[in-house]
Amino acid sequence: MSALDLETQGLHKNFGALIVASNIDFRLEHGARHALIGPNGAGKTTFVNLVTGALRPSAGRILLGGQDITHQPQAARVKRGLVRTYQINALFRRLSVLENVTLAISERDGIAGDFFRPAGHYRAAIAEAYALLESLGLADEALRPVNELAYGRQRLTEIAVSLGLKPKVLLLDEPAAGVPSGETGAVIDMIERLPADIALLIIEHDMDLVFRLATRITVLVQGSVLVEGPPNEIAANEQVRQVYLGEQVYLGERAHA
Repeated sequence: MSALDLETQGLHKNFGALIVASNIDFRLEHGARHALIGPNGAGKTTFVNLVTGALRPSAGRILLGGQDITHQPQAARVKRGLVRTYQINALFRRLSVLENVTLAISERDGIAGDFFRPAGHYRAAIAEAYALLESLGLADEALRPVNELAYGRQRLTEIAVSLGLKPKVLLLDEPAAGVPSGETGAVIDMIERLPADIALLIIEHDMDLVFRLATRITVLVQGSVLVEGPPNEIAANEQVRQVYLGEQVYLGERAHA
């Protein structure tokens, strides 16, 4: 059995009588390329908020690398290697690409409070940030303010910032959301080139992206896991077809493309 980087056991959340996550058992293996899909209101964002610590579960456990992190705050989870990108771009837009990535590295190393001082001890963080941007093909834009970049390049910068935190598990929250169709290829290419030892959980509505990137898919419906399996099984599953109604043929075509 493969090692698990992330696991939830009976993860449950309710607000009074309203159940938004119902006893979710989920396993993310080391180096996985796993997608989480479901119709609007399925509970995908709630699940991610529970895993990352933005919401407290009503019951159940969350394990990262076998260690129980259920009651740890968000910052502690990030320090342990659980990192999330956001579907709404959340960069420091007036800072440069390099500064954004350097800030993430400085936060990881505990020197972020000294970042704006004219000191040399964060020089290593700048060098690491630039090397990361070079490896991702973003070095030419390192000194450009984020707000001058095309939106697709901003999403790439967001992924670079996430990598600066050295994640073991990276949750990609709709990485292509809002990106013009002409720029989505660059986002997909970067995701495909991410280090193989990082476990990826991709939360996405774009089925093209899901079937291109994921080797395993979990389908959430009304806060519960409907089914989980490889893409071809998910596309052929009658329950999934019913959930997506008119998208049956679409799902099948993507799985066999």
